Amino acid sequence: MNISQILNKIYPLPSETITEITKYIKEVKFEKGHILLRADKIERHLYFIKKGVVRAFAAQEENDITFWFGEEGETVLSMKSYVENQKSYENIELLENCELYELNIDHLRELFNKDIHIANWGRKLAEKELLKLEKRVILRELQSAKERYDELLKSTPSLLQRVQLKFIASYLGITPVSLSRIRKEK
Repeated sequence: MNISQILNKIYPLPSETITEITKYIKEVKFEKGHILLRADKIERHLYFIKKGVVRAFAAQEENDITFWFGEEGETVLSMKSYVENQKSYENIELLENCELYELNIDHLRELFNKDIHIANWGRKLAEKELLKLEKRVILRELQSAKERYDELLKSTPSLLQRVQLKFIASYLGITPVSLSRIRKEK
């Protein structure tokens, strides 16, 4: 996906506004395994995935807890840094070699003050991130592991070919053995 498509997917922008915001966006590449965002750090950039897959996780003593995957067209950011300029709580790891679009949050904040379209785009970005979080919390609390797996298959089937099963199991809140059992029942 190109940057215009990604930006417009969040909130449609006039072409002049896209021209203005893209002045502050650069393409970057990182290899699989790179930690893009780190917990306990104020993050100064947000990213849009042009190519690749990432995961958000919290490091725990025994196992990491994966709570989000992002593919092409998704936005990668620490909401805590974006909204409150505070240290993030999550790590973002690249699960494939990735091509990303990078935008400095301070530049974005400047643009919010200059262009109402970008300000509305930023509000819409925050709203969409909130809805994704709400969906994850509700699914985790109200659905069984099998139902969560079925929802993952339905919403993002490509993840099962691109992501290690141990990360899928962690995302679903189950062990890899339980995930194997669910997959065998299919």
